[in-house]
Amino acid sequence: MSTLPRPLAAVCQVTATPDKQANLSACKELVEEAKARGASMVFLPEAFDYIGSSREETLSLSESLTGDTMSQYTQLARWLEVWLSLGGFHERGHDWESDRRIYNSHVIINDKGDIISVYRKSHLFDVELPEKGISLKESAFTIPGPSLVSPVQTPIGKVGLGICYDLRFPELSLALQRSGADILTYPSAFTVATGAAHWEVLLRARAIETQCFVLAAAQVGRHHEKRSSYGHALAVDPWGEIDLEKVASTRRNMPVQQHRRDKDFYQSVEET
Repeated sequence: MSTLPRPLAAVCQVTATPDKQANLSACKELVEEAKARGASMVFLPEAFDYIGSSREETLSLSESLTGDTMSQYTQLARWLEVWLSLGGFHERGHDWESDRRIYNSHVIINDKGDIISVYRKSHLFDVELPEKGISLKESAFTIPGPSLVSPVQTPIGKVGLGICYDLRFPELSLALQRSGADILTYPSAFTVATGAAHWEVLLRARAIETQCFVLAAAQVGRHHEKRSSYGHALAVDPWGEIDLEKVASTRRNMPVQQHRRDKDFYQSVEET
């Protein structure tokens, strides 16, 4: 058993609004507090930069990865010497000038202020639930990401990247686990209705089936008159401590991954 101190992860909740500067100030305060408490990596939720009140506002507030907002966060990481998981940055697409579409991007910044990984959300949230008062179509202005990205080696372990709605697709989490992830992270902005019904169940399911830790920063509360989020950010424990020895021992004692059949086995179901 290692006697080295376990690294700390800070998993945050915020209530983003269309006011980008106010959101930056709130997030900066959380990151500073987390660092003061000894965190080596801080996780912020989807749409940490802003939540617009309309499609037009959402698009107009978007930026490139070289814009002012991301520059502020790279400076913050470098200044505090802390790693940042920024999940759900509104990144202008490569053909922004012609198609006015964006990516929903999960950005990892190291403690030197370098962007070392960018994952663009694969599964877009297009849902019509009139009985729940939910009508969202992310694909109307967002480009689905082209691929998964390799898990990132960080001070707390090897982190696999997803975003919000990706949580509902176990194939993604299993692919990240097979690529070496110890920890899965799903920065999110679940609606109140879907969060109350599914949030904790889905996060636990992803952890059980992959035998990974799961960290999920969350948007919470009322963002504007049209939108509220469920909150309930989840980490391994309330302190956010990560003990990677538990990953190894769990996988050793219950070798679920070794018991999986070849992927072709799951492609067809025989009729009886």
